[in-house]
Amino acid sequence: MSESVPTVFLPSPDVELEDWGPLEEATGPQMDTSGISIWEDGKGADSGIWECTPGPSHWTLETNELIYVVSGRMTVTPDGGEPLELGPGNSAVFPVGWTGTWDIHETLRKLYVIY
Repeated sequence: MSESVPTVFLPSPDVELEDWGPLEEATGPQMDTSGISIWEDGKGADSGIWECTPGPSHWTLETNELIYVVSGRMTVTPDGGEPLELGPGNSAVFPVGWTGTWDIHETLRKLYVIY
């Protein structure tokens, strides 16, 4: 008999979020983040909802990340690559080692899966 794995139900994307403090990756004025972790496996995988105020930031990813934009807009530009506009309803995958900028134009709320 196999062990039952609990099902995780996602809260509504407009759920109230916890203050996660200033964004360390910000490259301009302070950007404030908030979020809620919905599931973690204890080995680095995580999923939840994340929100960030507008501004530029630079990222170097140490994990894979899948996002789904709930609200807001941003331009994502990989180092040496072409910019991509993301807004509500858009999804993107950022693989381990991805480096580039996220320029958030309007407060961004996303669902994320880090794996």
